[in-house]
Amino acid sequence: MNSDFAVRSMRPGELELVLEWARQEGWNPGLDDSIAFLEADPSGFFVGSIGEVPVGSISVVKYGDSFAFLGLYIVHPDFRGKGYGKAIWEAGIATAEGRTIGLDGVAAQQGNYRKAGFDPAYSTIRYGGVASSLPASTLVAQPVLDSRLEGLQRYDAAVFPQPRDAFLAAWCTSRKGRRTAVVRKSHKIRGYGTIRRCYEGYKIGPLFANDADSAAALLAELIPEAKGAQIFIDIPAENREAIALAESIGLQPVFETMRMYRGPAPAIPLKHVFGVTTLELG
Repeated sequence: MNSDFAVRSMRPGELELVLEWARQEGWNPGLDDSIAFLEADPSGFFVGSIGEVPVGSISVVKYGDSFAFLGLYIVHPDFRGKGYGKAIWEAGIATAEGRTIGLDGVAAQQGNYRKAGFDPAYSTIRYGGVASSLPASTLVAQPVLDSRLEGLQRYDAAVFPQPRDAFLAAWCTSRKGRRTAVVRKSHKIRGYGTIRRCYEGYKIGPLFANDADSAAALLAELIPEAKGAQIFIDIPAENREAIALAESIGLQPVFETMRMYRGPAPAIPLKHVFGVTTLELG
């Protein structure tokens, strides 16, 4: 290992570089994900660098005092097999001391994560393709107003392991290539979802809803944003209603990961998770 190697917090512009690495790895991040990622936890993003040259990365985003999520663990291909990845991993993990840590692991890495103390919780299947139709629903979703996120944030906190208000304020802000919708019944929120432009097509996530009818209403509102391009949704395999809904609009499984935790697994109501927010931040 080069003696000039060190792990440090990311500097301005380096998260965009790492998301480009993620694109090259085939992870297909959103075009403007860095804005919301940094709002989630500005201190949660790290690079390993040799002098001024970043060679690898990791994110360990802290949500409150009890939960963190690990992602963006990448070593540039030119620097693999030299011990940099292990050093970056250990430095990142150390920042979440005392917290349960979650991650979404691809099949090839799940054995390594087990050795590091992560236990499997459930599979997540990415469904993708061009939607063949809009799903039918008895409800109608509406676009979210950027000035009225409080109710949505409360709803999210009942599904996600910890409140993440600052992240959602950035994630759900409408801008080119990004829309958020909410569905209500009797003036009560029954679900919400976001669609965003990615390097390839669009991803929908989160897609949180009380039931399949509410999720269908959200999809009917969000899918037209893709204008016929491919859409992708990461769905917990245990949510059979979510899988049936994805299949009903012509989406097919294209990728699979395993949600894993080191520490006590948080109680997540998977029946309400019709689409994971993002594999990088949970």
